[in-house]
Amino acid sequence: MRIISGTHRGRNINPPAGLPVRPTTDFAKEGLFNVLQHQLDFEEIEVLDLFCGTGNISFEFASRGAKQIMAVDSAFKCTAFVKKQAEEFKFNQIKVINTDVFQLLKKLPSKFDVIFADPPFAMEKFEQLIELVFQNQLLNEDGIFILEHEGTHNFAFNKYLKEKRTYGKITFSIFANI
Repeated sequence: MRIISGTHRGRNINPPAGLPVRPTTDFAKEGLFNVLQHQLDFEEIEVLDLFCGTGNISFEFASRGAKQIMAVDSAFKCTAFVKKQAEEFKFNQIKVINTDVFQLLKKLPSKFDVIFADPPFAMEKFEQLIELVFQNQLLNEDGIFILEHEGTHNFAFNKYLKEKRTYGKITFSIFANI
């Protein structure tokens, strides 16, 4: 894994073996960020990275200048790695939280411009995740919620679905307030 663009372009992210993760591929990440760069002013946004795993997405947003990033995962080994790597990269705008994503979404007082979620593909609570984001009004007015998943999931009937992008076996469904 590497950071694709920004101040840390080309820097490798080398997580330790044994982390319970399935990192977003560089190919899929590059495709997504090519879309986002035409929609967002990275230096003005606040990001919530759910199921952050290796921090791959958080680091990409940080390298591109995001103001604030909250990286959340329930696996202590993951959050410990992300904290350590953020310190090494001097990404002071990344705040790492070790907690259950669903519990956090129920009580989070902040709003975000971008919420990114890369849950385990075997998780059965995709719809619940989407509902929590919108029921709790966690997006700013023009904010977007990006959900990474396998192409077998179909959210075409979800009223918040704005668009979807597929890169190989990875699909990003992008949701927004209607």
